[in-house]
Amino acid sequence: MKTHQPGALTRRHFTALGGAALVVPAMARRLRAQDADTIRIGFVGPRSGPLGIFGAGDAFLVEHFNRAQADGIEIGGRRYGVEIVLVDTQSDPVRGSLVTRDLITGQAPDIVITASTPETVNPVADACEAAGMPCLSTTAPWESFYFGRGGRPGQPSPFRWTYHFCFGTGNFVTLYDDQWRQVDTNRKVGILAPNDADGNAIRAGLLPALSAAGWDILDPGPYENMSSDFSRHIEAFRSAGVEIVNAFPFPPDFPVFWRQAAQQGLAQQVKVMQMAKAGLFAAELDAMGSLGYGLHAGAYWHPVFPFASTAVGLSSAGIAQGYEAATGQQWNQQVGATASLLDATLAALRASGAPKDKAALASALSGLQCDTAVGPVDFANGPVPNCAETHLVGVQWNRATSGPWGYQLDVVSNADHPSVPTTAAMTAYRLGG
Repeated sequence: MKTHQPGALTRRHFTALGGAALVVPAMARRLRAQDADTIRIGFVGPRSGPLGIFGAGDAFLVEHFNRAQADGIEIGGRRYGVEIVLVDTQSDPVRGSLVTRDLITGQAPDIVITASTPETVNPVADACEAAGMPCLSTTAPWESFYFGRGGRPGQPSPFRWTYHFCFGTGNFVTLYDDQWRQVDTNRKVGILAPNDADGNAIRAGLLPALSAAGWDILDPGPYENMSSDFSRHIEAFRSAGVEIVNAFPFPPDFPVFWRQAAQQGLAQQVKVMQMAKAGLFAAELDAMGSLGYGLHAGAYWHPVFPFASTAVGLSSAGIAQGYEAATGQQWNQQVGATASLLDATLAALRASGAPKDKAALASALSGLQCDTAVGPVDFANGPVPNCAETHLVGVQWNRATSGPWGYQLDVVSNADHPSVPTTAAMTAYRLGG
């Protein structure tokens, strides 16, 4: 383990933040003294615990970020080095808040970035807002970020420092209404939503909108994350004859639910098993064996997206191929989403004209318009202040027709993201594939 030597920037070095952080510089050479300013990006995310799979691609992306930004970035006629400080929340919202505060006081970042579910994004953003620290985040519905933290419809934003881009309720409605119509069902939809920020946002916004679109919604009520028994929900869905289940669990919870659904007769009657939050990663499906073939989901990034990441210097297809080659694991959609977070962060730093000035950086975020790996991000025309909306495609996990992996993720609906091509027709779920 190397420690940082003042005045020297090595290819990679590590420093400790209570055992929780490592510092990775994007400079591969010593800069001239007059250009030696360094921008520090604090990146807080779940890299262990039940949400740890969301951070599986972070090391790969930082490595490619280092390569792409090896000569630093030029802003306002001055060249800056860039350092990324990685901090692990361990999938714990309380720890997320604590390590963010420690990061701000101990490492003095110029901006904090974060991703992956409201359980990560919201406490990190709250800590940054309280500290007057610019923060940019993604991969949590924008309603969870904005309303879940105290924003109110039609009122001025209570947030000055924290900004977020992601899909929202309207994107889910567009996606689901198109995706579910591709299979003949009785239009009865059972909802499996937890007692957390995501679940609250779903009940407040998504369920009424789906009902208004003509879907017959059955919500047996919330459950606690990491539950071991879903019999109450399964019996409610089975007795009501639902043929579509829409689930929003932590990744470890879905296999528990779906195995119990197969054992108790629900999986046999379901034609669409729509997952969100879970079902994003091939590793989840691999662990389920044949129960996973034909499951449905939404995707916020896919290798067929016709966009590139300037921050890591790769096309969408290149991100997927590079990740698989580097890790020996099948690509996952969070890798592309995190690349987009790095894209937007660099764009904001450049737009600020003064990346060491926190007020200038926050102002740049408020009107940021840029291209990213998930598509355009536009804070000037967002759904509410401090938020920009991105888009979704509908996908289905099918048995792989070629290659080294057991599953392939086919794009079956692009109603919410027409610039993305579809790759297959959607089919009904059939137990065992």
